Amino acid sequence: MLLSLQGSFPPAILALADGTVYIGNSIGASGSTVGEVVFNTSMTGYQEILTDPSYCQQIVTLTYPHIGNYGTNPEDIESDKVHAAGLIIRDLPMVASNFRSTASLSEYLVRAGTVAIANIDTRQLTRQLRTLGAQNGCILALAAGEAVTAAAVEKAVALAKAVPSMSGLDLAKVVSSTRSYGWTETEWTLGTGYGQQTAPRFHVVAYDFGVKKNILRMLAERGCKVTVVPAQTPAAEVLKHQPDGIFLSNGPGDPEPCDYAISAVKELIETGIPTFGICLGHQIMALASGAKTFKMKFGHHGANHPVKDLDSGRVSITSQNHGFAVDEKSLPANLRPTHISLFDNTLQGLERTDKPAFCFQGHPEASPGPHDIGYLFDRFIASMEKVGGKK
Repeated sequence: MLLSLQGSFPPAILALADGTVYIGNSIGASGSTVGEVVFNTSMTGYQEILTDPSYCQQIVTLTYPHIGNYGTNPEDIESDKVHAAGLIIRDLPMVASNFRSTASLSEYLVRAGTVAIANIDTRQLTRQLRTLGAQNGCILALAAGEAVTAAAVEKAVALAKAVPSMSGLDLAKVVSSTRSYGWTETEWTLGTGYGQQTAPRFHVVAYDFGVKKNILRMLAERGCKVTVVPAQTPAAEVLKHQPDGIFLSNGPGDPEPCDYAISAVKELIETGIPTFGICLGHQIMALASGAKTFKMKFGHHGANHPVKDLDSGRVSITSQNHGFAVDEKSLPANLRPTHISLFDNTLQGLERTDKPAFCFQGHPEASPGPHDIGYLFDRFIASMEKVGGKK
């Protein structure tokens, strides 16, 4: 953002729970927001990140310096609203250029009522979060004409310190749909947009713990009729649909408090119905199988994370978004590792040895990110074919 143009953007304050304060400019709605401050290394995909339910109650710092240069549009969304608690960036380009753009990033944030701050040193902030770990924070965006005062700074710091820890928070039932619904939309292609699945081969019941739309699109693209059910749906209700496969979605928060989901998934896996979990779904499947999870120091958030397939040796660059991980030392005998992160060797994939169930910690559906590990969706389809899904 050119310094000469800063006058059109009111001041804003970012305060961390440890008392650190950054002063920048508000590029979204005025007011305040609080949450866990995390950093994401993606260079693109800011609209998909903002609308990812997995970012509920998190303030996202984008490490790439120029954010907003291709604007926003109605199609690049992963849910029906912005779920991120707030946005932190270094530079907001004054010109957005893309043939699909219908609004600037700032206009999009204002319309969504999302508080955001620009013109702070995101490199310094990222180093702080890497060194000390993700911590709670507050963005206080002042209205036009207001100035930063000692009282405003004090208020922002107090709000940051009052934010509850992410550990122990069950947010899946907060972001989940409250009703079941069908899904037929397939993947986006240039020139035609999104398609429709009209001749499905399989019926998949997908648990909505905070599901991203592109996950559902990739299932539909591969011949699945998808029925999405709320997070707290009992196993018995799922079985009434007579599904060929069970899908466990991504989502926010700590997996351990999701006892309703852990119980249902444990029961469903025992039926022998092919099961595939992503992100929070991966963690819930692990817990349902007897493993344990833990809170990571600063988590994995970005679209450039290398992951190794332990079976083939193949290394994929993947999209990641999680603050909790499965403890490898806690794995029971019937749960084997299939993928690991090459950043820190944390578990990225698991498979049951006694049932047709597997899961992945990252986001194979991308949006944003590379498509290297999309083959896991094909593996799920093959699993249903092997078990004898309906044709």
